[in-house]
Amino acid sequence: MPGETGCGIHVAIIMDGNGRWAERRGLPRAAGHRAGVATVRRVVEHALTTCIGRLTLYAFSSDNWRRPSAEVQSIFWLLRAFLRLETERMRQRGVRLEFVGRRDRLAPMVLKAMESAECATAAGRRLLVQIAIDYSSRHAITRAVLDATAALPGCGTPSPDSLQSTLVEALTAGTGDVDLLIRTGGEKRLSDFLLWESAYAELLFTDRMWPEFDESDLEDALREFSHRQRRFGGLPEMASSAAGAQTAT
Repeated sequence: MPGETGCGIHVAIIMDGNGRWAERRGLPRAAGHRAGVATVRRVVEHALTTCIGRLTLYAFSSDNWRRPSAEVQSIFWLLRAFLRLETERMRQRGVRLEFVGRRDRLAPMVLKAMESAECATAAGRRLLVQIAIDYSSRHAITRAVLDATAALPGCGTPSPDSLQSTLVEALTAGTGDVDLLIRTGGEKRLSDFLLWESAYAELLFTDRMWPEFDESDLEDALREFSHRQRRFGGLPEMASSAAGAQTAT
């Protein structure tokens, strides 16, 4: 049924525009990130009432380390505050929280808070929320290629089909294929986010800044998605069977 982990659609969101939203109001960029956290809370809460089974949120890319250290520190402080305030609420609502991305460059206090939240919500079955932290799709693909080639039997060069099969298993085991990818903030690019998993995703770009994004915007996005015809490279009459095959994987 929709809303149960493993069922429903996979929606991924690039949560862009926090800093610009704040600057346009004469506020420090950190204020935009605080407002963005409030939007995360609203969107997760509303997702529980929709057809979404998996929600992946791009919170901090590997390229974001290039930002001023004060801004980076504020983002991770807000992440810890969010987990401290929201983990129990998510657990009670049947939300399972997971993190994707690198963990070797995170501060011990941040890593401890993430692992604690994952453990506390592990039994959630209504909605899987994944937060991408220090995430780079290129890094994930490179890592998967190295792991896959090391795991393949024999010492010869693997065939493209066998390598792709191994990569599919490695790359989608943690995140799954994306059905709908939303980017807020007006930019129209993927920014190294779930590149493999979004191969057949429907893309939706909105000028709304992430702090402005609300329940009605999510409903509009889902309504738009429901009206699109997904062919997966086939003919219209093949779309439904292809969609079922994608969901099964």
